[in-house]
Amino acid sequence: MNPIPLPRFLLSALVAATLGLTSLHAVESSTEPAERMGGPAERFKMLTERVKAANGVCDVLFVGDSITQGWEGAGKTVWDHYYGGRKALNIGIGGDRTQHLLWRFDHGNLDGLKPKVAILMIGTNNSGEERNNTGDIVAGVTKVVAALRSKLPDTTILLVGIFPRGQTFSYQRGQVAQANQAISKLADGDHVLWLDFGAEFLSADGSISKSIMPDYLHPVAKGYLLWSEAMEDTLSKLLGDQRVPAVTEVDLTGQWNWTTAGPDGNPVVGLMVLEQKGGKITGKFARGENTWLEFKDGVLDGSAFKWTVRRDRPNGGTMVYQMSGSLMDGKIIGSASTTVDGQEMQSPWSAERKK
Repeated sequence: MNPIPLPRFLLSALVAATLGLTSLHAVESSTEPAERMGGPAERFKMLTERVKAANGVCDVLFVGDSITQGWEGAGKTVWDHYYGGRKALNIGIGGDRTQHLLWRFDHGNLDGLKPKVAILMIGTNNSGEERNNTGDIVAGVTKVVAALRSKLPDTTILLVGIFPRGQTFSYQRGQVAQANQAISKLADGDHVLWLDFGAEFLSADGSISKSIMPDYLHPVAKGYLLWSEAMEDTLSKLLGDQRVPAVTEVDLTGQWNWTTAGPDGNPVVGLMVLEQKGGKITGKFARGENTWLEFKDGVLDGSAFKWTVRRDRPNGGTMVYQMSGSLMDGKIIGSASTTVDGQEMQSPWSAERKK
């Protein structure tokens, strides 16, 4: 009787077990400096030039991955409000892990800088079932903190807890939470301070709302506002300056010129009319000369808001947009999400008051 051939994946697993291997995939070390290629390499070069151009003038340095880089995107209006008047630099690169920061520190991204405060968040890209285990994430963050202390001995490090990620509970969310428990011990109350406000991103049932993180990882303006407010008291003390006033009074009532990108990438501009009564928002915006789309279920939470818009599709059916945004320094920065043929799509939009 001929033996039944084993499936390839099962045969591979048996070979791995025989050889004493724990994984079929090589996992990059979280503590050995590693260079990146492609787009990240180009941004690294740009950041090195940014650091050189600063000529040592930097009081606040933001260090991290795409969430930190996002201060230049979804968080830009918040950045302008809180850090535009301060000597702040952003050296975040999307996709970076602890090992990539270690390489960057040795190749120019810190040269000539002596910031008063370095705001560090790193580790989310090390997490995941095919990536580093929790102990390795902790070891990587620990080495990054040590490297910063070595290269910037007069700088206070404000270590920010890794943000929760994923729509709801998961192995990866658990990794992040356990890593945070350990890396919080790196704080010494003097050179390294700890800040963890990840729970602010969660709903009561533990889920993450799309109005905070549309992809359950990267914050929109409201998320960056939470971040800034969470550390402003500490930051102002470390810098020895005045606390930047929080954005507390919001009045959306009136006419706005809203802008978004059209299908061809060119901007589409229209009129938006809003009326705010307490925490409720009603309104509409123009789609062409004679077409208005009304907002439904509009609510305001602090400086952030959300509503729903429905419109008919040219070929039949209805498209539903979930729109959210925040008002910062008189300008609205928002995002809209919808589902087209089963695929979720995100698009940014903004609005300024009509003069």
